[in-house]
Amino acid sequence: MAEALFSLLSLPAKSKGFTAYQYTVVDEGLASSRPNKTPRLDADSDPGSASRSRDLVKGKSVEKDGPLTVQIHDFVGEWIVPSLDSLCDNSLARLKFCLRVILTRESRDILPTTYEGVFNDCRVVVCAGAKGAALYNVLTMELDRSCCNLRNELGKAVEDEDSIDWLNRFVQVCAWFEGQVMLIRALLAYLDRAHVLKTPGLLNIHELAFTSFRRHVLDYTNIIDLIRAGVRDWLSWERNEGMENPRRVYIRDLVTHLVNHGAYSVIFERFVGEQTLVYFSEEAEKKIYQMGFTPERFLEHAAQRVAEERERALVVFQPTTVSLVERTARRGLLEGRLDWLASGAIEPLMKARAADQLNTTYTEFAAAEGLNILCREFKIYVQNVVANIIEDTEHEDTMVERLLEFKVFCEGALQTAFVDPQTKQPNREFSYALTDAFAYGFKVRRNKPAELIAKHLDRLMRRGQRDMSDLEFDQLLDSVLGLYRYTDDKDVFRTFYHRALARRLLLERSASDDFEKAMLKKLKEKYDPEFGMGDHMFNDLALSRDLLYEHRARLPEGSPQRNLSVMVLQRSHWPFASRKKDVDLPLWMQSALAAYVDFYKSKHQGRKLDWDHSIGTATLKSRFSSATKDLTVSLYQAVVLLLFNESVELGYKQILEATRMDEGELKRTLQSLACANKKVLRKQPVGKDVNETDVFYFNSEFTDPRAKVHINSIQAKETPEESTRTQSHIDSDRKHYLDAAIVRIMKAKKELTYEQLKTQTIEAVKSHFVPEVSVIKLRIAGLVEQEYLRRDEDDMNKYIYVA
Repeated sequence: MAEALFSLLSLPAKSKGFTAYQYTVVDEGLASSRPNKTPRLDADSDPGSASRSRDLVKGKSVEKDGPLTVQIHDFVGEWIVPSLDSLCDNSLARLKFCLRVILTRESRDILPTTYEGVFNDCRVVVCAGAKGAALYNVLTMELDRSCCNLRNELGKAVEDEDSIDWLNRFVQVCAWFEGQVMLIRALLAYLDRAHVLKTPGLLNIHELAFTSFRRHVLDYTNIIDLIRAGVRDWLSWERNEGMENPRRVYIRDLVTHLVNHGAYSVIFERFVGEQTLVYFSEEAEKKIYQMGFTPERFLEHAAQRVAEERERALVVFQPTTVSLVERTARRGLLEGRLDWLASGAIEPLMKARAADQLNTTYTEFAAAEGLNILCREFKIYVQNVVANIIEDTEHEDTMVERLLEFKVFCEGALQTAFVDPQTKQPNREFSYALTDAFAYGFKVRRNKPAELIAKHLDRLMRRGQRDMSDLEFDQLLDSVLGLYRYTDDKDVFRTFYHRALARRLLLERSASDDFEKAMLKKLKEKYDPEFGMGDHMFNDLALSRDLLYEHRARLPEGSPQRNLSVMVLQRSHWPFASRKKDVDLPLWMQSALAAYVDFYKSKHQGRKLDWDHSIGTATLKSRFSSATKDLTVSLYQAVVLLLFNESVELGYKQILEATRMDEGELKRTLQSLACANKKVLRKQPVGKDVNETDVFYFNSEFTDPRAKVHINSIQAKETPEESTRTQSHIDSDRKHYLDAAIVRIMKAKKELTYEQLKTQTIEAVKSHFVPEVSVIKLRIAGLVEQEYLRRDEDDMNKYIYVA
């Protein structure tokens, strides 16, 4: 009878032999307020629930968890009472068989029922028979069995396939298993929703299946080793060949499945990181020790390899692995080699002005947390280059130009190569290192750098801006003053700049008075207040012009004295010492000067004028065979040339006797007239030097394309002898400055130890120069001898001020 009833219940869905009624169990207290629309219960949340809801509206009902009520129409015979346990057992047995078929890869068996039949069997077992626990256990066992079979299948497949192809087999197994799990979730929806959700501590079907797969497949050492072997072989192939492996798609699919099963980090990511470190550590050793890569070439290679790893990781791996692979590859290539790389790469890259490669180097060191090492080597290199340029005595004339060129490149590298990727600003540590390196480099040679910077500025101020705009010329001047910041010998710069400025103004060689005044203002406000002396110099020139106009106004028209130009200067504002011996001028010149002296004394009583002809100029009209020329010469040159109006040839001693000029000055003057490019005089014998036995002739054959010829350039330049004298004056002034500073300090403190006095003395004079310790010690000893100071009787290291 039971079998007959089972056959009847298994009729097709379209059979009209039975009509099932299902109703929703409602709390009696709420029965009177049944809604128009019946809500679906968890047990009815399936594709057939909609039709069942419609049946409910028609009055057909089936108790949710009770037996199925079947109404048989026009049945003649005895009623058959079915056994519920028997029905549930049969459904459970059928479900077990169906699960085995579904979870068997390439199974030859077929399902004994449709998918809807499986779905209904699950509902019967879970809802009607309340045997959800039994079905859950059956599912667990079938999943375990299936996973074990899959593991065995994968273990056997390795014998016929290489490691990378085996990964494809593994991917196929994962894809099949995940698909079957999705199918089972749909068929056993009642198990998930009516049993698992109501039973605390149970895993849902998806979690149960994936846990079983992970426990029986992914946790097995053999399977893990096979996966990693395939990944290692694929990675090695792509890294060695430098191209994409045609089977890369297997790895992408493998990553997807491992992520799905929560095993990506343990099995894949960690292993890839370890293999990357080992591979690139070995490659680094090979490139350096076997192939002899230079540091700069190795850095370029490292950057390329890291970029390749990043590109591959972005395509194949998870986002979290990209940074891991990039970081590990860089670590394998660079770890333990940063000092060698920095010291070996900075110099060639800086010499080659390779800003792009410097930026690559900076990026690699930043990623390897080695910027402090790179910054140290950068500072050492810059300091050595600056020191070498300053110590190069053979090329002093181009010292400033080379320093400027190098500084411009270094500052450009700060803006383009050594840039913080976060702030997009130059790295401050590198900026500080550059400043310190230049400052230390300047210390290798005292005084001379400051002198040459002043002379370079002198050339720029005489040349002017030419094709440059005002802004460009001002920036050029600022760049030169940028070098002035690094020197400790501020007094040397000030002295030579002062002398050069005086020559430019008096000889009218300055390209622009506006730029001269702007430069003085900048020096005074930003660098040294003592540059205020320039204002007094311009005032003297303005007053001198006013006096000269007034003097000429008193002279009759056509008077030769109207050609006289005189500058009256206050000695305290101009860097020229009074001369004890000067040249003897022709009588007519002396007469003109005497007339001006009388005029000046009539304006200013009690003042004395001392004439300095060394910076005087004259314009002579000279008649040569080819044409008449206007020669602009120094006053010394003019006095010598005027002698040849009386004689065709003159010996050196005759000229010396007639002019009573200083011999060194005379030789310089004759050399400029007879040995330079513009030879107004001829000399016998021919040569570059002037000797006491030489004889000079007027060169009537002299030619020049210009009507006005300037041959007094020697006057605008400072001679080596003058530089030596200036340096001697600076040293003398420093001694007095130190003496004054020491006395001033001791007068205020009364007593100090030697170290305290030394430190405070350096602090007091550092705005002008930084004295050597030995010089300070000598000045202290001198002041003790002069009884400005005395030593303490109990402590010889302590000095006491003597009032």
